[in-house]
Amino acid sequence: MDTSAYLKSHIRTVPDWPAPGVQFRDITPLLQDPKVFRVLIDAFVHRYMERALRPDVVAGLDARGFIIGSVLAYELGVGFVPIRKKGKLPFTTVEETYELEYGSATVELHTDAVQPGDRVLLIDDLIATGGTMMAGKKLLEKLGAVVTEGAAIVALPELGGLDRLRASGLALNTLVSFEGH
Repeated sequence: MDTSAYLKSHIRTVPDWPAPGVQFRDITPLLQDPKVFRVLIDAFVHRYMERALRPDVVAGLDARGFIIGSVLAYELGVGFVPIRKKGKLPFTTVEETYELEYGSATVELHTDAVQPGDRVLLIDDLIATGGTMMAGKKLLEKLGAVVTEGAAIVALPELGGLDRLRASGLALNTLVSFEGH
């Protein structure tokens, strides 16, 4: 089975959302069907069970990265840490602000979420401009962790995020690619 094509066939494209001209790639159909969800999770699990790629911790980006990241961490037998939007974490945090197409956003991480030297897999649902993943990488590195790879279900290469993240030295793993926005 071609896993990429199979997963891609279960991603819904919503035209003109959240703004005119945007083709939103909706992953919720991947999660709704238990067989498809299993194929998705297994694609990541099989990769990260390899000794060289196995993380100590999985970090998921708010919010859809939590879904994939927490299940993946469970399957790998490692811990999971959430990287949240500003103001959502109750303990002492570090924060990183990044630019969006129209404005900026800030994400936070608990100061005790990872330990210096921890090998961390950083995961989200989609890589577009790369801003959220870059901010997550910087947060983890502020705490001394080593981000071994950034992973996502969907890549939108035309938006430049893949190139930007790779230029920062981050190895990437994506399962499905869509041309255009």
